Amino acid sequence: MASTKTQPARGMRDFLPEDVRKREYVIGVIKEVYERYGFEPLETPAVENIETLLGKYGEEGNQLIFKILKRGVHESTGEADLALRYDLTVPLARVVAEYRDKLPKFFKRYQIQPVWRADRPARGRFREFYQCDLDVIDSYSMLVEAELCAATSDALLELGFNDFIIRLNHREALRDLLTSVGIPDEAQSSTLIVLDKMDKIGEEGVRLELSKTGISATQIEDVLDATYADRLAATLVAQRNGSFDLAEYNAEMMRRLRMRLIQEGGFNKGLSDLEKILSFTDATSAAGRVKLDNSLARGLSYYTGAIMEISVEGLAGSLGGGGRYDKLIGMFLGKEVPACGFSLGLERILVVMTEREMFPTTLALNPVDVMVSIWDRTEISARESLALATELRQGGLRVDLYPVRNVKVATQIAYASKRGIPFVVLIGEQERANGEVAIRDLRTRRQHTLKRESLLSTLRQSL
Repeated sequence: MASTKTQPARGMRDFLPEDVRKREYVIGVIKEVYERYGFEPLETPAVENIETLLGKYGEEGNQLIFKILKRGVHESTGEADLALRYDLTVPLARVVAEYRDKLPKFFKRYQIQPVWRADRPARGRFREFYQCDLDVIDSYSMLVEAELCAATSDALLELGFNDFIIRLNHREALRDLLTSVGIPDEAQSSTLIVLDKMDKIGEEGVRLELSKTGISATQIEDVLDATYADRLAATLVAQRNGSFDLAEYNAEMMRRLRMRLIQEGGFNKGLSDLEKILSFTDATSAAGRVKLDNSLARGLSYYTGAIMEISVEGLAGSLGGGGRYDKLIGMFLGKEVPACGFSLGLERILVVMTEREMFPTTLALNPVDVMVSIWDRTEISARESLALATELRQGGLRVDLYPVRNVKVATQIAYASKRGIPFVVLIGEQERANGEVAIRDLRTRRQHTLKRESLLSTLRQSL
């Protein structure tokens, strides 16, 4: 009989102990930073009613939702009534609508849980992955965007990243830009989806896909000129003195956007919001990291205002992103509730940190301080070793007990050495009779005997 395949499903992964320790370390750092900013934890079910998710992400997003077929007597219909959550934002909107009266006026929540997308797996891109979200509900103020940029910036800095930029744009400004070059309203959503793929498919790929949306070749060039040529020109201005000046770049980008979007004496809300965000972030730890980028689109259709994305030098794609979605909660509640959020992608962060060897060296250490061996196959030996392991654990040490009797001590020591455990404690007949124990230090290969009552303090000192 052929053996059963043991690999996980495509785009899914198993996490071995070393992987889990890395994940827990990163999640721990992110949680600590989020809570420092006053965000509270939230968890939601992995499964949502399908109508909760459908229609919130645009046509492409809807196609990537993992649907769950009806069960029992309804299974034969092939219809779906449930689905795995696609992100953490739509479930948050549902929660706000459901528990509106029980939540604080300004609900600041973080959520770190897995989501599922039926996407094509790639490097650092999986079908099941964790998002590390933080959102603020019920404020239209651009202070929210500034706080979100600062919190995510702090999290990345504490993880060891120092070469990241927070790209910033605004959905209204971007739509106004498309209107200014003649893209009709009905073609703007599909145009935004294609523009969002620039990092993945490049300029020629964007040209090809835009040609399929029905806009003319002239309009395509006008779109690329408006969203990329200005950015290039601003970059050249900011490099006049031989080094890149981000503040000068942002000022030049804003000047060019005003020329395109504002008639003399006029007003543009998108540009006004961007100016406020830039001003506010200058007073936070995100100062010097926020960069205007009028090519940034972000594909999800629920964004209504500022949009943000984190780019790292030399890395295709992003480490996270987010934006304002003032109309999403209203789909559930029946009235508009302002909201803005940011999400860090745990998987991408882990890939980059592993490649760059950014994890603390202590994570490589075995989470066991000492192993207690079993001297022989007798029950008295096993009980003695169990009792000693219990004493050491109650004293705060992480203790492994060799789980098999009648195994040579040399074999047990070799097992501990292979696992990277620094100490092995042995209780032979002579040690038991004298109230002593023997310690083998596997780092130095030395062994000595001491009184049992001094074992805990000796191990603590050595560790």
